[in-house]
Amino acid sequence: MVWFFGFLKANPYVLLFFTVGLSVWLGRVTIKGYGLGMVAGAVIVGAVLSIWASTYGIKLQLDNFVRLLFYYLFMYGVGLRVGPSFINSLGRDSLRFTFLAVLAPVLGLALVVIGTRLADLPVGAAGGILAGSQTMSAAIGSAEQAVLDGVVALPPGMTPEAATGMIALSYGITYIWGTVGIILIVKYLPRWWGLDAKAAARQYEEAYGVNNVDAAGLSGYRAGGLRAYQLENPDTAGKTIAQFRHDHPEYRVINVRRGNESLGAEPDTVLRLGDVVALGGRLEMLTAKMGLLGPEVADPKALNVPLDQAEILVTSNDVVGKPLKSFRDSDIAGQVQLTKIERSGVPMPIGLETTLKKRDVLFITGLKPAVTRAGEIFGIIARPSTATDLLTLAAGMILGFLIGKIDFPAFGSRVGLGNAGGLLVSGIVVASISSRLRFFGSTPNAARNILEDLGLVVFVAIVGLNAGATLLEQLTGAIALKIFLVGFVACTIPPFIVWAIGHHLFKTNPAVLMGVTAGARSHSGPCREAAKEIDSSVPWIGFPVAYAVSGVLLTIFGYFAMMLAH
Repeated sequence: MVWFFGFLKANPYVLLFFTVGLSVWLGRVTIKGYGLGMVAGAVIVGAVLSIWASTYGIKLQLDNFVRLLFYYLFMYGVGLRVGPSFINSLGRDSLRFTFLAVLAPVLGLALVVIGTRLADLPVGAAGGILAGSQTMSAAIGSAEQAVLDGVVALPPGMTPEAATGMIALSYGITYIWGTVGIILIVKYLPRWWGLDAKAAARQYEEAYGVNNVDAAGLSGYRAGGLRAYQLENPDTAGKTIAQFRHDHPEYRVINVRRGNESLGAEPDTVLRLGDVVALGGRLEMLTAKMGLLGPEVADPKALNVPLDQAEILVTSNDVVGKPLKSFRDSDIAGQVQLTKIERSGVPMPIGLETTLKKRDVLFITGLKPAVTRAGEIFGIIARPSTATDLLTLAAGMILGFLIGKIDFPAFGSRVGLGNAGGLLVSGIVVASISSRLRFFGSTPNAARNILEDLGLVVFVAIVGLNAGATLLEQLTGAIALKIFLVGFVACTIPPFIVWAIGHHLFKTNPAVLMGVTAGARSHSGPCREAAKEIDSSVPWIGFPVAYAVSGVLLTIFGYFAMMLAH
């Protein structure tokens, strides 16, 4: 194997992507649905390769500039992802969820700091335990930033590389229970409390008309429809389209064919016997009054009306806070279909009582004029772009680095957000602005995912490679056990406290509270499992706000864990 590790040492680019590839492969391996994930896999693969090479006298190491560059791209990507929903969380309606989302990370940080001090763990352990027990990989970087900034005093003989290695090691030890534990806790908390979350979800669905987005799949059912009828009813003939709509507001006349001519659907058009009328509306309405016009006919020309689909960003103050049922009598009802709502990138259940919030994204399909009109009513029609605005990306990164330069005196030193924290704030600012303007700073989801996924896995892989050779010198069985126990406590206790306050003090619906508890740990896995457990999408109602707030806090808490634990 000497030649192999010698080849990797001589070809750092091959070494980097070989490590990344193995990490992704290892991350996909699951046992009964649970696996490491590629980030924890990167720590293990990088450390194992480095330790293995060191047994042949070969030191595998990659450039720190590359490591930090990819981490900074990741942090900016995180800011872009949580930006709009983080701003939404500051709204009055979300304060309870926001409080719980702040409480969980603060409790986790406190338990990590206290546990690290009581167990007398080495420098670096606190940052890694926080990242692993709270399943917030980004905290690895902020913990390392604390080492680089010099706010953590290293004991004699310990190098910054050794402290970084302990961060990675502690993360790897605590990540497994951090992932599996929170899933099991969220899934079974209602049962342990003696509550029937499934019944609570049904009550919520009945009260708010919520559909189960997880069970959608492919279906032949369509809530709305477009059909053609030949006008034979003399009671309807002679009316204008406007009069017909006044008498029957549940329908929309989309087109009228008279002979070989398509007349469209102008309000003053008079309906005549023999006309073929293209009628739109909800499915149950189209089958409720079969004789209103006449027999249904297969008329391609009457039904040949232009359709459109669009994503509409909600920006209008006139619709914010209103339930969807309030738009049933609008002039687009029956002409468009709302297929999906996304809030901060998370699909939201659609129900009659679902209220709209600013920067929600509505996925609309329907008649082209009606889709255009929907854009005027709700906000801005966004045509998804596959191009990334690199100028905004560059400006946002520069802004982040400048924010990171700001510091202030504290704890006998000077403390600031640093480059990583600055980029997180910058990403939030850019995402919030672009979500309002929509055509500014385009960063498609695929591009943002590259920033996050590749940025983080490359960063962690290099941390593992560079620290691997020193891990054997630091690790003993006693230290590993102490690290695991501190992580176990920090993972397990906060969700119970969040649940108790949410249930007993805030009286939150148990099904919704399952989503809030998952979001407060910034982890979508528990929410997904909770939704499957109770066969309902209601947990996703409480997830987005808590997810955004806790994600920001846990990311920067890696820095504070290092600073407060020693």
